[in-house]
Amino acid sequence: MNTPRIREQTPPVKLPPGQTVPSALWAWTGAVAGFAGMVGIQASMAMGAAYDEDNAGNAVAITAAFAEQRTAMLAMHLSLTVSTLLLLIFAAGLYRQLRASLPEFSILPSVAALGLVLTSAGTLLGTGLDTELLFGLSDTDKMVPEVAVFASHWMGTIPWLWVGAGLSGLVVAVAALRHRAVPRWLGWTSLVLGGLTTLFGISPLQYMAGFVGPVWVLVAGIGFALSARGNR
Repeated sequence: MNTPRIREQTPPVKLPPGQTVPSALWAWTGAVAGFAGMVGIQASMAMGAAYDEDNAGNAVAITAAFAEQRTAMLAMHLSLTVSTLLLLIFAAGLYRQLRASLPEFSILPSVAALGLVLTSAGTLLGTGLDTELLFGLSDTDKMVPEVAVFASHWMGTIPWLWVGAGLSGLVVAVAALRHRAVPRWLGWTSLVLGGLTTLFGISPLQYMAGFVGPVWVLVAGIGFALSARGNR
C-alpha cells in the first residue's frame, strides 16, 4: 500500500528577542542597479560609430561620428557607474539573504555574490575610457583617429559582459527549486533569465548577455523586495 508523501515545508525563521527583520533596501537597490544597467546598455547601442557601414575602414569618419555621440556616452557613464556601485550592495544583501536560508556550509551564497561582483567589475571597466573621450572628442583634431575607433569598439562590447549575473541567477534558481530558500516563481524566472545570460556569455555571442543580465537583476531585486515585505 502506497502512503501519500507529505510535502516538506521550510519552518518559519524565528528571530532572537530584540532582533528585527532585515530591511529590504538591499533588494530595491538591486532593482535600481538592474534598471540602470538596462539604461546603460541602451546608451551603448546609441554609440555605433565603429559599426556604421558608411564609416567602415575610415578612422577619421568614425572619429567624427563618435564625437557626435557624446550625449549617449555621458548617459552610459552615469547609468553604468550607478549600476556598478549598487550591484555591490545587492551582492552583499543577496549573500546575507541566502546565507540565512541555506545550509550552513553551502557555497551558493558566495557564488551568487561573486557573480554580481564580477559583473560590477565589468561595468566599471566598460566606463573606464569615458572621461578620456568625453573631453578628448570635443576637439577631434587632437584625437588620434585609431584611438577613437578602438574606444568605440570598447564601449560597444565591454559594458555588455553580464555573464557573472547569469551565474548569480542560476544560483538563485538552485536555492529556490532545490532548497526552497527563495520563492519558486523567482527560482523559475532566474533559471530562464540566468540561464540565457550564462549561455550567451559562454557562446561567441557573449555580448548578448547584456540584453538579459540587467533584466534578471531588476526582476530579482523586485522579487526579493516583495518577498521581504510579505514576510513582515
